Amino acid sequence: MRYVSTRSSATGASTPAASFSDILLEGLAADGGLYVPESYPRLDTDQLEDLRTLLATEGYAALAAEVLGLFIDPEDIPPADLRRLTERAYTKEAFGSEEIVPVTHLSPDTGLAIGHLSNGPTAAFKDMAMQLLGVLFEYELGRRGTWLTIVGATSGDTGSAAEYAMLGRQGVDVIMLSPAGRMTPFQQAQMFSINDPHIVNATVDGVFDDCQDLVKAVNQDAEFKSRHHIGAVNSINWARVVAQVIYYIAAWAQAITSSAQKVSFSVPTGNFGNILAGHVAREMGVPIDRLILATNENNVLHEFFSTGVYRPRSAAETLATSSPSMDISKASNFERFVYDLLGREGARTRELFAVALASDGFFDISGTPEFASLAERYGFVSATSTHADRLTEIAHLWETEGALVDPHTADAVHAARQILASATDREGGGPATPVIVMETALPVKFSQTIEEATGITPPLPERFEGLADADRHVVEIPNDVDALNDLIRRHTGR
Repeated sequence: MRYVSTRSSATGASTPAASFSDILLEGLAADGGLYVPESYPRLDTDQLEDLRTLLATEGYAALAAEVLGLFIDPEDIPPADLRRLTERAYTKEAFGSEEIVPVTHLSPDTGLAIGHLSNGPTAAFKDMAMQLLGVLFEYELGRRGTWLTIVGATSGDTGSAAEYAMLGRQGVDVIMLSPAGRMTPFQQAQMFSINDPHIVNATVDGVFDDCQDLVKAVNQDAEFKSRHHIGAVNSINWARVVAQVIYYIAAWAQAITSSAQKVSFSVPTGNFGNILAGHVAREMGVPIDRLILATNENNVLHEFFSTGVYRPRSAAETLATSSPSMDISKASNFERFVYDLLGREGARTRELFAVALASDGFFDISGTPEFASLAERYGFVSATSTHADRLTEIAHLWETEGALVDPHTADAVHAARQILASATDREGGGPATPVIVMETALPVKFSQTIEEATGITPPLPERFEGLADADRHVVEIPNDVDALNDLIRRHTGR
């Protein structure tokens, strides 16, 4: 298994193919594209049944090692090492359950289930990938006898998940950017309460997209990136995506009764990384019917899947909402999907993302045959939500199911209900396939919205007691790449 850039063509590739361990320690490819496998591994019915059995008999860590092994050559990371790493990452102590990703079904008439992804150390789905990245980074850096400076951006949950996963890891430093004043008090407390010389939190005068642009700018300066050993934990890092593929397979395996049975997934997304992992699982042969993309008021992705026009918004146009982790208008993982949509033609992908976006601020593929076959070929449908929709869904689930969900998960529930109301199974004309809603975070991270919707204060897990009163450790920097470069130089001493 080798990896290529989304902007490299089959002839005269501008970025050479690389191994998994090589791209693990990188962010963007040298040509500005994102790394993807040369091809996706395919699973037949017997292999899918074997994965179901493996999950049931040996657990999530065993499933993780098996799935990762499909994307990593054994000469690169030996299977025995991979199994030890997944066993270190996915523990009952870290995730509170032997299942790691439990699935609970709501009332049968809803057609919905919840895939619980938020039981990790920071109460957000980002822990599912970050805990694995932490052990992978430490393993690979140890093998190479080198070090890594992770420069990342967060709209709320990536930052704390990354920092908790990297705490105490040998050879790893973290500089995490976040938009000033845009995260909830709980999210800020989780990050800024960390007092460790290897962790630097920096707020940026701007929105998440500004933070993300700064990270990309640093990654595109090849000399600076090499000198300071810059790496990434944002979902531009392929290892993040493949780690998330695992939980789609685990959720499907728990929700069905036979390996040929289909499910759909409803996924709240702003940066497209989470639902991209569902797309990869579907391309691998996992029986996924629909991938329901849920956005909030920042509905750039819904606009694309509805019209074929991708038009990122400016910082001034990016709204602050009650599902703040999705307050994103430039989906950094979207390029990977468009690469697949265009038949994996790197030149066309480069033309859209490196030329059209830069010159026109948008691209339009509405008239292409690829867009015409989007829903049928790839299963994507989309919907969007408002603050009122979130409040309604949170209150309804609490009153009718006794289930408390965070506002991002509520966005996904709302989208699923919209699709289910109008959808039938494409193969048989009967009821639509069941939908697993992918949970984003525990409600405690968004107490204000939960209280507004239900009148109750969500329970605080014991591990977070005292967090709100902890000292804060954070610096402020302007929205300027030179300021970020100066911060990196000071931190690395180079």
